[in-house]
Amino acid sequence: MRDGAPITGVPRIVDGDSLVIGGVKIRLHGIDAPERNQTCGIEPNQWDCGRQSTRALSEMIDRAPVTCHERDVDRYGRIVAVCSVGGVLLNARMVAEGWAVAYRQYSMDYVGEEDQAREGGRGIWSGEFVRPEDWRRGQRTSQSRATPGQISRNMPDRDCGDFRTWREAQNFFEAAGPNDPHRLDGDRDGVACEALRR
Repeated sequence: MRDGAPITGVPRIVDGDSLVIGGVKIRLHGIDAPERNQTCGIEPNQWDCGRQSTRALSEMIDRAPVTCHERDVDRYGRIVAVCSVGGVLLNARMVAEGWAVAYRQYSMDYVGEEDQAREGGRGIWSGEFVRPEDWRRGQRTSQSRATPGQISRNMPDRDCGDFRTWREAQNFFEAAGPNDPHRLDGDRDGVACEALRR
């Protein structure tokens, strides 16, 4: 453990739950984000959820200084920390927006945020996905093997006003499958909620 002083600085984003500040490798406590090369959804509606999770963390930070308070050190020597930017707890927000899951094996701190993201169909919860820890073990398909139509029936009905960003709307649209069951693509050009892109 360090001397208890927070680690502060503008980070380099590694993936949706890892960053580096001044050469110090940091793993966000209590969350598990898709691996950088991980895909979510099922054919033909797979999407790069690992890259999107990484992008989401990068956009939350937006090149601002981050403050991290150490909780532990993991087996790889990374500092495990709770990090914030501008008063926003990044660990909680990544889970609440659906770009990471609560890492129950190590902490129950963000289970409530995960429940909200799942119920709202946010981020990776917009469709099928393999939990990151299972992906790291080599699993590449979700256990349920649902079809896009089944995914759509299991999703809450949403309209463009329910999404914070265009990418969130587009991911939900793609995961819902063909025929636009949620009516998010009015002009049928394959782009959902175009007003959110402006």
